[in-house]
Amino acid sequence: MQHSALTAERWARFTFAQQILSIAAEMLRANSALIPERRAALCNGYERVLRLVDLSIECTDRRGRRRELLLWRDVVAQLYIASAANPEAHAAALRALLYFTPESAKQIPFVTLSR
Repeated sequence: MQHSALTAERWARFTFAQQILSIAAEMLRANSALIPERRAALCNGYERVLRLVDLSIECTDRRGRRRELLLWRDVVAQLYIASAANPEAHAAALRALLYFTPESAKQIPFVTLSR
């Protein structure tokens, strides 16, 4: 799996904004798999997202940030275990993620979620 060799120590060298943007990039990659025929690819994408979120949770010492990441992670976990893709929920989760930092929020106008 992609990112499986990424360590918390290496991930912690990125700023929080860079971490969020990297997670968002994985969400955007998963966007191309939001059709029934690509369910396995979508699940793989969500696994990569969850891995990066777990690293961010592990690396932060800020309680509020950890809490928000854990809540957001639950949203992605629900998308992962759902019986079918939910493009609207996927788009909402990505938008919510991008609001985590001012730097990542600047990307919202440039993110289009279309199949």
